[in-house]
Amino acid sequence: MIVVVVGLVVGGGAGGAAGGSGALPPVVSRIGPESMVTPASEVTIDPVGTINALHALGVDRVHVSLTWSAVAPDTTSTRRPSVDLSDPASYSASAWAPYDAIVRQLKADHMGIDMDFFPPAPRWASGPGAPHPARQTMWQPNASDFAEFVRAAGTRYSGHYTPPGASAPLPRVSFWSIWNEPDLGAFLAPETTHHSQVEEAARLYRGLLDAAWGALDQTGHGRDTILFGELSPAGIHTASIGNFQAMPPLRFLRALYCVDATYRPLSGQAAALRGCPTNAAASAQFTAQHPALFHASGVAVHPYPQGLPPDTVTPDEPDYAELAALPRLAQTLDRLQAVYGSRTKFPLWSTEFGYQTDPPETNDAGLVSPTTAAYYLNWAEYISYENPRLRSFDQYLLSDSPTAFFATGLLSATGAPKPAYYAFQMPLYLPVTTTNRGHPLDVWGGARPAPDAQNAAHSAQTVAIQYRSGGSGAWRTVRTVTLTNPHGYFEIRQVFPGSGQVRLSWTPAHAAPDISRTVHITLR
Repeated sequence: MIVVVVGLVVGGGAGGAAGGSGALPPVVSRIGPESMVTPASEVTIDPVGTINALHALGVDRVHVSLTWSAVAPDTTSTRRPSVDLSDPASYSASAWAPYDAIVRQLKADHMGIDMDFFPPAPRWASGPGAPHPARQTMWQPNASDFAEFVRAAGTRYSGHYTPPGASAPLPRVSFWSIWNEPDLGAFLAPETTHHSQVEEAARLYRGLLDAAWGALDQTGHGRDTILFGELSPAGIHTASIGNFQAMPPLRFLRALYCVDATYRPLSGQAAALRGCPTNAAASAQFTAQHPALFHASGVAVHPYPQGLPPDTVTPDEPDYAELAALPRLAQTLDRLQAVYGSRTKFPLWSTEFGYQTDPPETNDAGLVSPTTAAYYLNWAEYISYENPRLRSFDQYLLSDSPTAFFATGLLSATGAPKPAYYAFQMPLYLPVTTTNRGHPLDVWGGARPAPDAQNAAHSAQTVAIQYRSGGSGAWRTVRTVTLTNPHGYFEIRQVFPGSGQVRLSWTPAHAAPDISRTVHITLR
């Protein structure tokens, strides 16, 4: 575990507790997860504006969906194009253009990228016989065709490729994810066969993963950060999974690694149906044949809590992977490695997370109010900070869609900030909010844009912990914290004078203060 001690400057504001009983030593704190945002189509429609908005929020990395069918030529045709699809020049320059703009702008703003090879496939790369025409491009995507697409992207974003007409190479991409929610039939189908008893999607994904891993290695990205999984957190257990429903993610992983529910290697017909080794001799070759499953940089997951508080697992669902169940996911991955004699302990990366709000949604299960969503997001980020296996805290989306579908954004569809916007920008969470007078409370939080502001100004950034008695009156600073954490976090113990409200305030250069959400405390 990497630890740092948070540096503090006490006082520095009205009511500051310089040397007083309210100032306690800092707690030892983790560096914590990097921040990530997964925007929707606004990042390809307006790369510069969207990335600048994310930069202003202090986002470390942007999760970008490089959609196969959006880039591929003749995407609606059933006939494979007769060109070299591993050559980026075989694809339309206009199709690449939004992604070229994204990688250039991220480099200009000194931000990271997670480029995700995203479905659907072009029509010519999907298998025959899909029972639902609208889902045809999710049906049995061809791994060899996928490998050529990945080689094209790997070449284009190698740091050495200059597009026709350009004067300089495109920036290098060194962080990748492979596919999206393969345990969900909306993205990979058929999900199951044999009356939902055989996990067909695991076989398909294993092939896609092998293809992408090899293609990235062939184009000079073998030492990059490469994630697999991008798992949906939930699913169903009944015989109705069929072609297009969701499989519980831990069941999907067991099938991906060719073991049964007791973690014994599959054999015979059960193995053959899932594309797995059918005997012990073949099983001994599994690690070498599927290197990504053992040598990738981490496993990506979308740990949505389905509207539950972030510390709560879905009852009676041992194969789910929501935020509170991530220790169980990590344990499952460790057990799967051990089956093959591997000691790999994959880091976990959250690459989609959020709470759907009412308003604007009204007709979906698991909705919470915008205010509750802000509270839950800060709570979830604190849980993420405390989990040493978790390397990112992701926000999905930046903006709600005009249709109010899956309204997890920080901004409304009109661009107005929701309460979650301020919660994301300035996280604040107190694990305990009631104590006896004279006893400290743990205050965790931060200013996400502060590290970048410090780099720009070459001066330390500070956050004020402010308090007011009751629910009204003037706010006063009871402590000033100097931020040394590279992601803007701090964690301290603080004595407060009485019951009331707590918030954080950070003042960017030449701007009005940014303010966190407010937390109520009770002193007995």
